Amino acid sequence: MSSLGEAIIHFAVDLFQQIRQSEKENIFFSPLSIMSALAMTSLGAREHTASEIQKVLHFNEIAENKRKGTTVDPVEKPGYIHHQFQNFLTDLKKSTDAYELNIANRLYGKKTFLFLQAYMDNVKKFYLASVESADFDNAAEESRKMINSWVESQTNEKIKDLFPKDSLGSLTVLVLVNAVYFKGQWCQKFKKENTGEEKFWLNKDTSKSVQMMKQTDHFNFTSLEDMQVKILEIPYKGQELSMMVLLPNEVDGLQKLEDQLTAEKLIDWTSPQNMRERQVDLHLPRFKVEESYDLKTTLGALGMVDAFSDQDTDFSGMTGRQDVVVSKVLHKSFVEVNEEGTEAAAATGIEIRTKTRLIPDSFRCDHPFLFFIKHNKTNSILFYGRVSSP
Repeated sequence: MSSLGEAIIHFAVDLFQQIRQSEKENIFFSPLSIMSALAMTSLGAREHTASEIQKVLHFNEIAENKRKGTTVDPVEKPGYIHHQFQNFLTDLKKSTDAYELNIANRLYGKKTFLFLQAYMDNVKKFYLASVESADFDNAAEESRKMINSWVESQTNEKIKDLFPKDSLGSLTVLVLVNAVYFKGQWCQKFKKENTGEEKFWLNKDTSKSVQMMKQTDHFNFTSLEDMQVKILEIPYKGQELSMMVLLPNEVDGLQKLEDQLTAEKLIDWTSPQNMRERQVDLHLPRFKVEESYDLKTTLGALGMVDAFSDQDTDFSGMTGRQDVVVSKVLHKSFVEVNEEGTEAAAATGIEIRTKTRLIPDSFRCDHPFLFFIKHNKTNSILFYGRVSSP
């Protein structure tokens, strides 16, 4: 694996395969958004915590990164993943009239908490992130609303309340947020007068009525006979971005496709050498999907465990001490597809808090108990008794 793009595809498929185990209906998320937030977090991770996050994000497979184990400062190596992110985000910020694409990162740090300057500098440098301070001690709810408001403004008001009420508090020391917004028109728009009511089959026996858009045009297309799947590329204006649609031949063929889907296959199937321009009669339903995910369990299942563990986590690259832990990874997404094009938005928020101070175990002798007095050296019981009424 040689590029950030390939790592994102691998992570996207991994995440999808996890989410689909519990989610039977629509699924929609931004792997780029989740990866950006986790990558900023990984900048401050060290030792096993760092290697777990890097493995889940497939950073350890990036070809330029040949290092073994985790070095003290793993961010200054040329070609390392954070540099690729820096180049990618810088590239995305270049203005274009063809479509609207905005990706923004921001950190909200607790006013009274000291972070390593090197960590803050690296987040700004590689992830073009702005850093704000927040008063999680005395104004946790106001801070939460401020963070949610920023996310809303960055996503054209499509993502609201990323952090639910009372989700941040005095233990919160850092919130890392990524927001992505995209609005693009199709290269060739669908004519509204061609849109009409058609059946959409949920399975072989059940259908529902949808507004089906139609057009006949030339598209990049392939048909995979062995998989019984057709793939179509619908380009957006400017042709820098496209929607790829994978359609099973059979009404109930999606499970087979999902079961066999891997990142390697996806890269191969949609490669330019496999797609050919053909005239296609395209029917695509208008649709709108909004989803929200708590990714803590999902990421744990993929192998990111230490980051959430009070005992094992190591974010000393953030604070110089081993005193913080990731407590939440939240993701919200929105997509709407119509005759004009597509509008999509997503945001990811990660809460990092101080490790929980252990609450003393309770031992209250307020009911009958036994006791004995022993000689420690010989481990001999000298006196033995029960108190049932002191």
